[in-house]
Amino acid sequence: MSLKFWKDGIYGLMVGDALGVPVEFMKREELNMNPVTGVREYGTHDQPAGTWSDDSSMVLATMDSLQRKKEIDYSDIMDRFTAWLFEADYTPFQEVFDCGITTEQAIRRFRSGTDPICSGGCSEYDNGNGSLMRILPVCLYLIQNAEKYNSTEDCIAVIHNTSALTHGHLRSKIACGLYYFMIQNLLERQNSEKQNSVLPCLQRAVDRAFRYYEVDPECQEELLHYKRLQDLSAFMETPEEEIRSGGYVVDTLEAAVWCIITTDSYETALLKAVNLGHDTDTVGAVAGGLAGLIYGYDSIPKAWIQVLQRKDMIESLLEGMAEKQGL
Repeated sequence: MSLKFWKDGIYGLMVGDALGVPVEFMKREELNMNPVTGVREYGTHDQPAGTWSDDSSMVLATMDSLQRKKEIDYSDIMDRFTAWLFEADYTPFQEVFDCGITTEQAIRRFRSGTDPICSGGCSEYDNGNGSLMRILPVCLYLIQNAEKYNSTEDCIAVIHNTSALTHGHLRSKIACGLYYFMIQNLLERQNSEKQNSVLPCLQRAVDRAFRYYEVDPECQEELLHYKRLQDLSAFMETPEEEIRSGGYVVDTLEAAVWCIITTDSYETALLKAVNLGHDTDTVGAVAGGLAGLIYGYDSIPKAWIQVLQRKDMIESLLEGMAEKQGL
């Protein structure tokens, strides 16, 4: 796997996050009257254009850990999350302005001595999208290091443990697992495949994921929450009013996938995602990671990349991944 895919995915995610920040929590009806057509400034969090949120900060923190440790080190990842939350590391302007309650509670537990993979909340009410939004770099790392993580069981164990750092309920872990299978299938696509192969590619990923999880009775029950994703051709026909875009992890994954399979470019997918309203930065980030890998860095509107804050930090971490991983 080349460095290109890291750039495609990470920029795709971060631009999607920044696109959604100014309109986070706005209702869909409000955005229907004044839709997002490009990167805005200020808005909900009163931040300059191109500012990204906790989604991207935690992605960058994870990348920093991966490149420095050259392995999955859960304690180190949580140390860097702690530095983000309490010292504003990995932020554009040394300010943390958006952090989910479940995530904050988990980091505080870890800071107080809880084992990292036991820090995340495990109740049904802890199924926000805070682990799904940051799982992309771990997905890429596992795929890139397939010689070390050479079984599906090994990879999913890491994905679940990484989710559990902040979100320990099985439903959140499965969302991250489904995303991993999607990323894996997208990267396995042959170069000759055309963009119209996205739907069958993602369907194969969902099929693989369901086959994997269905052997476990506990997972079978949780999979019911994701049943709308089981047939993507049918899900594609779901009307927009039946797509929810709040902070619940199932809604976020559904909204992101729906935006991908009902559009044919990075730009149209991301505008569709943020104009759903509500948790716009995270739906934008999750959809953006997929869209970036599907369409590539060069498909992201240049104006959106130009205003993205702290590209020096992003580029440094991408270069570090290349150096440490021998890409």
